[in-house]
Amino acid sequence: MITDAILKFVPFSPDELNDILSHFEKEYVQKNQLLLKEGQVCNKLHFVEQGIGRSYYLKKEGKEVTQWFFGDGNFMSSVDSFFQENPSFYYMEILEDSILYSITKVKMDLLLAKYHKMEKFIRLLSIEMFSKIIHKLNAVQFQTAKERYDYMLTEFPDISHRVSLGYIASYLGMTQETLSRTRKND
Repeated sequence: MITDAILKFVPFSPDELNDILSHFEKEYVQKNQLLLKEGQVCNKLHFVEQGIGRSYYLKKEGKEVTQWFFGDGNFMSSVDSFFQENPSFYYMEILEDSILYSITKVKMDLLLAKYHKMEKFIRLLSIEMFSKIIHKLNAVQFQTAKERYDYMLTEFPDISHRVSLGYIASYLGMTQETLSRTRKND
């Protein structure tokens, strides 16, 4: 599955792909494990082979706000922290037992220096992630609760069976009561 995710962006040769994959480490991560805390520099890019995670931040009063979900077949990272090596504003948490393939920033930099096509891969991956974030921001700012909920289901079709409604409500920028009414009318 990670092979498909990489080849979706760039047609690496079999030898190149094998070398690239050798730099990823397979990890079994348990539910509720934090991969990153606010203030830490994110030093890994993860591919979610199986499972689901989320990124979130804490409001001043301590309330968690889900920024993004990362499900099967998606890359997971605090992108700005990973690439710019700045402290993250976000936490990253695994929400169910998961299988990840992870690569460190150091190993990614080695691959970027070794393969020119890796730069294209990172550029296209970044554009995809950026576009998804912009679509989510537009949904929260300009759409009704029902439209936001429908948008979320196109991005994450089975999300309501995998994560708490509280996380979903905060991701959508609505209360749990509004989410319940929205789901009831579906």
